[in-house]
Amino acid sequence: MVAGETVGEVRVPHKGSIVQNVINGAFEVLDGFDLIREQKDGMRAVTLTRDEQHALARSALALRYDPTDVEAPAPVTESQLLAPRRFEDRRDDLWTVFNRIQESLTKGGLHGRSRSGRAMSTRPVTGIDQNVKLNRALWMLADAMRQMKA
Repeated sequence: MVAGETVGEVRVPHKGSIVQNVINGAFEVLDGFDLIREQKDGMRAVTLTRDEQHALARSALALRYDPTDVEAPAPVTESQLLAPRRFEDRRDDLWTVFNRIQESLTKGGLHGRSRSGRAMSTRPVTGIDQNVKLNRALWMLADAMRQMKA
C-alpha cells in the first residue's frame, strides 16, 4: 500500500528472528491506518469542480508522461483519466476523483494515439519501482489538493 509520505516503509530483512520482525512491521502498518483513514475521510469531504478535476488530471498526466516532450505528448487526455469505469465512481469528491485517475494511469487500457498518430492503448504500470513512485506522487498530489481546499 502506498500513501505518499504518510506512513514510512516497513522492511523486514530475511535473517534473524524473521517472525518477530514481521509481527513488529505489521503493528507499524496498523498504527499508520488511522492517519490514512483521516486523510481519506478528509478527501471524501472535499468536492472538486470540473476545472479542479481537470487540473488534477493534467498534473497526474505530467507525472506519468514527460510534459516537456513536445514531439510525444501524452497519448490520452485529462477527460479520459476522469471517465468513471463504474457507476459508483461518478462522484465528484476528491477521494473518488483520485481513485479514477490512479486506476486509469496504473491499469492502462485507455485508447489514445501514439507519436505517429496510430491508434493504441495505454499499458499498465507493471514495474514495482515505477508503480510505487507513481502512486506515491499521486497520493501527494491529492493530499496537496485536499490541504489547498481545506
